[in-house]
Amino acid sequence: MKILVTGSTTGIGFLTARKLIENGNDVYLHARNKEKAIYLKNKLPQAKNVLIGDLGKRSEVIRLSKEINKLGQLNTIIHNAGVYSSNNELIFKVNVLAPYIMSSLIRIPKKIIFTSSNMHLGASLVIDQIEKDTDYSSSKLQVLLLAKSIARLHKNTIVTTVDPGWVPTRMGGSQATDSLIQGYSTQVYLATLNNNAASGKYFYHLKETNYDVRVDNIDLQNKFLEKMYKITKLKI
Repeated sequence: MKILVTGSTTGIGFLTARKLIENGNDVYLHARNKEKAIYLKNKLPQAKNVLIGDLGKRSEVIRLSKEINKLGQLNTIIHNAGVYSSNNELIFKVNVLAPYIMSSLIRIPKKIIFTSSNMHLGASLVIDQIEKDTDYSSSKLQVLLLAKSIARLHKNTIVTTVDPGWVPTRMGGSQATDSLIQGYSTQVYLATLNNNAASGKYFYHLKETNYDVRVDNIDLQNKFLEKMYKITKLKI
């Protein structure tokens, strides 16, 4: 299968990509800049290619989306890239805006996997202020809201969302208590799963799990999509 993993330089993204390559898939990687792309290609030489784009910069997200479309029809996109920061505007740009723009511009694949977190539960969501008031927890709620919206609008695409857990990566830190293997196993499993019944579901360690039910509200989904269109002038 032809699969793209964003944010695959380190951590969950890297481990997911490596396992998918080991399983015989054609995997395309993503790095923020040329230096990281060279490092990544050396670490995973079996990858088909490494695409470059800073997801915090809209112009680069658009260029990256065009490069992805040149690859032809993908089987799966795994939106793994994300940042944890005190800079709310950066969090919104990387964690929410980038996957929204990519979802608007990229030829819809057969499967889309988004990465959320259990920190989304009960997170603040003031749609009119999301450009400046999106902290990490709120960004992960918005990611799930985006996934639910795409699953509703594109019935022929299997759209799933994963909570990898608190794992010992650069972002999670050395004190994290969840299994690193379990952290990426769900993405690997879902990347090649052909089961339409899974679309719209939220997974943790290979099983469906509870999520914030606000994301099932179609009126809220539409308000979110309208706000994103107002920001980007792009539609899903």
